[in-house]
Amino acid sequence: MRRWKERLTEIGDVRLFDYDYMRERRKRPDRLPQLIAAHRAALEEARQLDPTAIILIGKSMGSRIGCHVSLVDKVDGLVCFGYPLHGAGDPSRIRDEVLRALVTPILFLQGTRDPLCPLESLEHVRTEMKAPSTLHVVEGGDHSLLVSKRRLQERQETQTDVDRQILEAISAFVRTIPGAG
Repeated sequence: MRRWKERLTEIGDVRLFDYDYMRERRKRPDRLPQLIAAHRAALEEARQLDPTAIILIGKSMGSRIGCHVSLVDKVDGLVCFGYPLHGAGDPSRIRDEVLRALVTPILFLQGTRDPLCPLESLEHVRTEMKAPSTLHVVEGGDHSLLVSKRRLQERQETQTDVDRQILEAISAFVRTIPGAG
């Protein structure tokens, strides 16, 4: 998410945080309750600094934890960069319960080459979600929404062009949230 911070400030105020395991340079993530608690603490701190519309934006696990947080704390929207629908890329380990429970509007940003979230699986889950959801597909994008140089050359684009399209999708989503855009 660090590479996106500057871009996202074009849309609004952005606050980053790291989970404890990241700050402590441990490889293994903390357990779900600890991750949710850390995310909630960061949300509370952000809310005290700016109580206007809050949109949680996360990458991979951070997006999944943001979804869990939104079930407990009211937020105005969710933006998920590379949601990890399948744990460790294993199609038998689907993490859809939290998505089905959501009521918060959500934007998924997914690459077509993301093994953690095949688009067919996500589309199936989206049809069963209560929350309004939007999907922005990055053709040729991997889990980090990066497109191979060969694919970019074929399309006569740069990664900056792709990132600009992603930012436009986020901006359009934010404009649909009352008080945010």
